[in-house]
Amino acid sequence: MNSSTLFRQINIVPRWIIFILDLLISFLSLGIAYSIKYNFNITLINYVEFSRNTLIELVISTIVFFTVKTYAGIIRYTSAQDSFRILMAVIISNGAFFLMNIVSVAFSKPVFISNTILVVNSLTCFLLMVIYRVLIKYIFVYIKNLKLDKKRIIIYGAGEAGVATKRTFDHDYKVNKNIVAFVDDDQRKVGKTIDGIKILDAKDLLTLIEEHELDEIIFASYTILPEVKNNIVDICLENDIKVLSIPPHDVWPSGKLQPIQIQKINIEDLLNRKSIEIDIAGIQKELKGKRILITGAAGSIGSEIVRQLLKLDTGLIIMCDQSETALHHLYLEIEETHTDSNFHAFIGDVRDEKRMQHLFETYKPHYVYHAAAYKHVPMMEDNAAEAVKTNVLGTKTIADLAVKFGVRKFVMISTDKAVNPTNVMGASKRIAEIYVQSLNKSLSNKDFAFSNGLSHLNSTRANTRFITTRFGNVLGSNGSVIPRFKQQIEKGGPVTVTHPEITRYFMTIPEACRLVLEAGCMGEGGEIYIFDMGKSVKIIELAKTMIRLAGLVPNHDIKIEYTGLRPGEKLFEELLNDNENTMPTHHEKIMIGKVREYLFNEIERQIYDLIHHAKNNDDQQVVMSMKQIVHEFKSKNSVFEELDLIPKAIL
Repeated sequence: MNSSTLFRQINIVPRWIIFILDLLISFLSLGIAYSIKYNFNITLINYVEFSRNTLIELVISTIVFFTVKTYAGIIRYTSAQDSFRILMAVIISNGAFFLMNIVSVAFSKPVFISNTILVVNSLTCFLLMVIYRVLIKYIFVYIKNLKLDKKRIIIYGAGEAGVATKRTFDHDYKVNKNIVAFVDDDQRKVGKTIDGIKILDAKDLLTLIEEHELDEIIFASYTILPEVKNNIVDICLENDIKVLSIPPHDVWPSGKLQPIQIQKINIEDLLNRKSIEIDIAGIQKELKGKRILITGAAGSIGSEIVRQLLKLDTGLIIMCDQSETALHHLYLEIEETHTDSNFHAFIGDVRDEKRMQHLFETYKPHYVYHAAAYKHVPMMEDNAAEAVKTNVLGTKTIADLAVKFGVRKFVMISTDKAVNPTNVMGASKRIAEIYVQSLNKSLSNKDFAFSNGLSHLNSTRANTRFITTRFGNVLGSNGSVIPRFKQQIEKGGPVTVTHPEITRYFMTIPEACRLVLEAGCMGEGGEIYIFDMGKSVKIIELAKTMIRLAGLVPNHDIKIEYTGLRPGEKLFEELLNDNENTMPTHHEKIMIGKVREYLFNEIERQIYDLIHHAKNNDDQQVVMSMKQIVHEFKSKNSVFEELDLIPKAIL
């Protein structure tokens, strides 16, 4: 039987055995105290007195140890809390002896036991009870470390999280890891030790990897800069070292890290950037007590906007979506986590004008965040009429009702695919941008007598301000490439990439939604806010990194295949077209795009024609009309490319 098997068969020592051992320690420590008192000359000890005091000691200790529960802790998990419990028990039991001495002296009787013996007994008893527990703890650790197939690991981060990670391994015999060292970039910690393990300089990580033949590195630091983290991960993956990470402290069960929570690092962690700061106080001040409508609330962006708003002291939050199941799941989530919030789930399609009018009549929102949209490029290329019905007609319907019912601000969620669009989805979002911008300009000029029944409104009521936010792909969204790559890797491949040169911008969903709230509050109307998306990411490199993070080798364990660009797909996305530029705002991550302005009456007429074709499900005519409105719309890898050969005058 090897040490690993033997270790697994060792069970937790019964509490009654610990209790008896503590009593034996109590007896032994009293004997040691007497011996020290008489300089180890046992002939000087009064054995009648010793026997009497031993009996008293055992009775008192039995009562105190049972009451304080010194036996309750699992010995191999002995902690400072256990030591404190033992200290309290020893003080109480010897304190009882001391009180007996005081009472005896008060009645002119000799003391039961010398105070010198009491002091020595207290120290000896405490030390012995702690020492034997620590010895047993380290025996368990030693037996555990006898296993020959241990993985050699380094913990990055020598703070509280790093210590918790190390001790999590110590407390679980199933974990087969040998911690070689801690590494940290805090020079004040370098050279010191934690539980006998040295803290080394993070700058020397490459040398450590070469010297110690590491198997794993665990990130146990929440302050490491993203670029530093990415560099370390690259080094580890090049050297076939598995990279793990611990979750945030707030998700540890009962405040304790569990071994199962230490998992492989996610690609999302590597694409994350430095946390973006927003003006929470300003947003809170503007939205406090307001009724807020979120369309597309069950989607990845809409649902996160809802979660962000729930952290603020808003009034009623109206969550509108046509997907019953997704909206139901969001409702249940909020019902569990925000019991004191005021929210309502409203089933409805933004294309259904009567249903949406009922929504506005019932709840009269002050603010609208319009996130409802169709967004999958290939799907919309095959269903152009549906893209227009949702992305154009849906936006127009909500925007018109916002004006009619006196909404203060309308914030539209757009996409970088609206810039120099090469597909129906991007063009439909650009047309939606154009409509809300021209509508805002028309309202600001008090020229809003358009033909959909809003002309009867008094100009003092038509003060809705329209703001557009434009950004790229968000990590973890339903349309993101990352979930698809994960599924393909789990199935054993192949991982499919459309083109070896294709790139995309990425931003986390919470980050994007925080910027949406910030831009929405700073907007005065008519702006297109463009978010700093950082550096674009080459999708082939993203795929290779994800395969390596799974502990596999690209094109060996998991094959990568190129499938060709999908209908309407670009090699790279843009945040501005060739004729646009930006102006800075007070927030370094938010810019204002200076875009071409359109006359509302002309755009309204063109959009009515476009919607008419969409309702007739005439995809060819729909796309022709879209190209008339958005002159920079050039189809790529699409059946609609032939329309670009037709002169604009004919279109």
